[in-house]
Amino acid sequence: MASYVTVADIDAYFQHMALRWSRNSLRTSARMLRAWLAYCETRRTVRPGLAEAIVSPRVYRHEGLPLGPTWQEVQGMLAQSVGSDCSELRDHAILLLLAVYGLRSGEVRRLRIDDINWLAERIHVVRSKSGQHETLPLEPGVGNAIARYLRHGRPHSESRVVFLTLFAPPRPLSAGALYHAVKRQLNDDSCPHQGRGPHGLRHACARHLLEAGGSFKQAGDHLGHRSPSATRIYAKVNLNALRRVVFEDLGGLA
Repeated sequence: MASYVTVADIDAYFQHMALRWSRNSLRTSARMLRAWLAYCETRRTVRPGLAEAIVSPRVYRHEGLPLGPTWQEVQGMLAQSVGSDCSELRDHAILLLLAVYGLRSGEVRRLRIDDINWLAERIHVVRSKSGQHETLPLEPGVGNAIARYLRHGRPHSESRVVFLTLFAPPRPLSAGALYHAVKRQLNDDSCPHQGRGPHGLRHACARHLLEAGGSFKQAGDHLGHRSPSATRIYAKVNLNALRRVVFEDLGGLA
């Protein structure tokens, strides 16, 4: 069968898969297929030149960074997520943690009841990438949402993890469960596919901080970044913030 494959067949295949695959996936597939066809050519089981005819798509640095919703869309999502049943109480508290603090999915999923100091109005977070422990101010709206969930929405459990599944036996949320809790609240047309999960809200939080006039250091500290370069990539969709990168790099000479 391989001897009947043509360049047109390969082009048609990749055009079809481009409707559902990212450029990274297309590039990986193209490289694997090119290697296999090159081997087949040495065995003379395919037409010569097929491997050479496969062109990998160009993949740009940071192109996979979730753009996320705008801050206006985030505010609308938070307003619509308010409710009184168990899932609404839980998901609203999760959305607030993601949007207000820009937390990563794992940082929310690992949050424990003991990490919240209600009297001191502080919340303790363990950063996913660095493992660094940070104590942050407990924003009243976030604290109230978590308290409502703990009192009226959280199933009874010996686990000290804050956010649990709704069905027995209660257990900590998986990464997929948290992703779908966020995706349910976002309109499919409001942002790119990759921006509909928890990291899209982290990106929206970063953009909001920069657009409000915060410096890259302030935004980076808020997000728990170890390096300024980790914060600067959020400026690629924010022209005003990009201008600030230039001025900061000039060391005040501008």
